[in-house]
Amino acid sequence: MSEDDLIAVVGMACRVPGAPDVATLWRNLLDGVDAVRRSTPAELVAAGLPVDGTYVPAFGRLDALEDFDAARFGYTDAEAALLDPQHRIFLESAWHALEDAGLDPARGQTAPIGVFAGCGVNRYLRHHLLGNPAVKTAGPLPDDWDDALAGGTCDYLPTRVAYALGLTGPAVAVQTACSSSLVAVCQAAQSLLDFRCDVALAGGAAVVSTGQLGYRHRPGGTWAADGVCRPYDADATGQVFGNGGGAVVLKRLPDAVADGDHVYGVLAGWAVNNDGAARAGFSVPGVAGQAAVVAEALAAADWDAGSVGFVEGHGSGTAVGDAIEIEALTRAFRASGGRAGHCVLGSMKPNTGNLDAAAGVLGLIKAVLAVRDGMIPPTLHFRRPHPDVDLAASPFTVAAELRTWSGARRAGVSSFGLGGTNAHVLVTQGPEHAGPPRVPVPGYAFRRRRHWIEPMAGDHA
Repeated sequence: MSEDDLIAVVGMACRVPGAPDVATLWRNLLDGVDAVRRSTPAELVAAGLPVDGTYVPAFGRLDALEDFDAARFGYTDAEAALLDPQHRIFLESAWHALEDAGLDPARGQTAPIGVFAGCGVNRYLRHHLLGNPAVKTAGPLPDDWDDALAGGTCDYLPTRVAYALGLTGPAVAVQTACSSSLVAVCQAAQSLLDFRCDVALAGGAAVVSTGQLGYRHRPGGTWAADGVCRPYDADATGQVFGNGGGAVVLKRLPDAVADGDHVYGVLAGWAVNNDGAARAGFSVPGVAGQAAVVAEALAAADWDAGSVGFVEGHGSGTAVGDAIEIEALTRAFRASGGRAGHCVLGSMKPNTGNLDAAAGVLGLIKAVLAVRDGMIPPTLHFRRPHPDVDLAASPFTVAAELRTWSGARRAGVSSFGLGGTNAHVLVTQGPEHAGPPRVPVPGYAFRRRRHWIEPMAGDHA
């Protein structure tokens, strides 16, 4: 790609387990903090959950999930109580990302700003609102439920942000399961290159559980038996989920430089595809599809894989999924100049849990910070590679400790969704002639209050 085809990351925001903002998340990643919360037996008993080993008390808990600054976004308390917490999280992330980019649509920002975003299933509607007599205290729901559906379904996430913040570019919902937010980044970047907007906001949010205590273990399933996520490790038994969200603000690089923006990093190439039928089942990933999406992104950027020093992988901690991912990456890198052991492969899912529809954008934020600072965070709980994976013969190594970057700072980010939609994005450093880092100043502090309908007895979503 020429410089005219590069996309600058000029703003970022997140809210994830253990971190209310990007700076805290980065410190946690560098320090190897495991923010997955383990509930005590007493907490399980109080919630009416079993303590016989069938329930795994581990989850990436998001603090103050029940709270929201309703007035800031024009909602009454009754309306806010019916609003999907995923929408609430992304509204606040979008606000802070634009604030971080120095953009305020309410103060004469006339450039069309697009929104590309996805979220997970609305469990709040399913487990807290439907059939719940307590809903009447928050406000009557219409017989056809249209207002409740608009308050929670995935289709309305980007348009809700566009309306609340006065954004006039494309507002597009992206729903590809766990890869949703990284696919949204790819769509946003392409929209900028096509001049459909001049600024793009991209990301996602996920509330996988409103109870946030853990999950029932199913032998042979994809959830970790012991509540510990171990990507690429011999002892991996599955994944642990969490709640959270994140957003990035993107601009065409020449525009960002001309505007004096601080550029965190640059997107040099991206690709999206699907595995099709070349896999063992609908929920099983495919080697060929994943290899192809990485190869396409490298070709788009005109990069040699040997110049890529870090890949933030999907790395969910499932033995089959991780083995397929490493095989696919190895195929793509060997075909493009990859050398044995030259690239660090990592995953932040052990730090926060798998954040479902928000996982991809959080992986991108991690990679952007890694290339900016020249530091590659450790992958938690990694001790030795899975015996089914010949990691030593691949272009990859997994770091169990913090590493200082050597060579050109180029990184890749992968995100794969159940159903086979794969995304890969390539990231490098921003130009020296871009704007200086912003001096941290206190942003808008959300005045959150509790807006929550308690679930009916016995519901532990």
